[in-house]
Amino acid sequence: MCKTVTNEISDLATMWCVGVLALLGAIATPAAAAVAQRPHNYRDGNFDYFVTGDPGSPRAVHTEFLLALMGGGGSVDAAFRAIAAHAGGGHILILRAVADNSFDPGDGGYGDSFLSEWGPVASAETITFHNRQASYDPRVLAALHGADGIFIAGGDQGNYVRYWKGTPVQQALNAHVRANRPIGGSSAGLAILGHYSYPCLDGISLESKVALTDPFNPSVMVEDDFMHFAGLESVITDSHFSARSRLGRTIVFLARINQEAAQAEVSGLGIDEKTALLVDVSGHARLARGSAGSAWLVVQTEPALKLVKGQPLTMKAIRIVRLGPESELDLKSRSVQRPLASTEISVERGVPSVDALTHAMILRDKVPPGED
Repeated sequence: MCKTVTNEISDLATMWCVGVLALLGAIATPAAAAVAQRPHNYRDGNFDYFVTGDPGSPRAVHTEFLLALMGGGGSVDAAFRAIAAHAGGGHILILRAVADNSFDPGDGGYGDSFLSEWGPVASAETITFHNRQASYDPRVLAALHGADGIFIAGGDQGNYVRYWKGTPVQQALNAHVRANRPIGGSSAGLAILGHYSYPCLDGISLESKVALTDPFNPSVMVEDDFMHFAGLESVITDSHFSARSRLGRTIVFLARINQEAAQAEVSGLGIDEKTALLVDVSGHARLARGSAGSAWLVVQTEPALKLVKGQPLTMKAIRIVRLGPESELDLKSRSVQRPLASTEISVERGVPSVDALTHAMILRDKVPPGED
């Protein structure tokens, strides 16, 4: 009798404990799941991932078109704030690429700055590509499709072309801009934004002196089927423009691109270091507030007189317009309101004409040591 009663009490106690544990489990499971699902930094064999904020929160209700063209060599805070604002305070995606499996824990720095300085934004994710396989990863594509604003960082633009061209990443970037969402790029990230771009696939940064001496040098290469953004259909962009004397190579790019056209239609846009040019939906562009340098419009007005493999370039009537803080560029008409300065130069057998405005930025004889 006592044994039976004891067993009944024990059974009741066991049932009570099981019920309590089940209840506690039901209460704890969502919290535990939330912790388990909380976004975190990680390394994959094909890419690195960094995150700040909550990528799972709702997307921006409204976004607006913006192209932020940054020359590299330092940030322009106003340009990043413009990306965040045009992204509606939503989700920002930062893209990088490296040619090996190296890991840099500081790659999440842009994301931290978007949340702490340039926002407010809901989240900022950074993906550093290590190879082309990453461009097919569902996690990468989900981040791209969920982005309200995108920034492409500096580095080596050849990696962007090798890893993205002909992949879903290329398609997603073009679709992002067609959906009136902002995108920006700095240095190598700027180099790929124009319809025409210099891909630097040989890893040798082309010097103006080399290009002017032989416009068909193997390092003179142009990509024309990568990014297709409204406003930049007839543009080739270049970064570090004055500091690295890149006007000469831009002139050669234009001569090559416009070679087959009855009328030169493609122009160059050079952006100085610590400088950003912001392009709106109507194709009008102005320097971002706080830009340290200038933007430069380069227009070929006549066909090249000599554009032959192995021989120096000869070309006349090259219009150069310098944009300052009060200037406004209409990319459709290639006209500039309130230019800071303008001039017209020529190149004779690879030698630029003497010009006070451009002489220091058209070519250089020596590359400074340690330049990346």
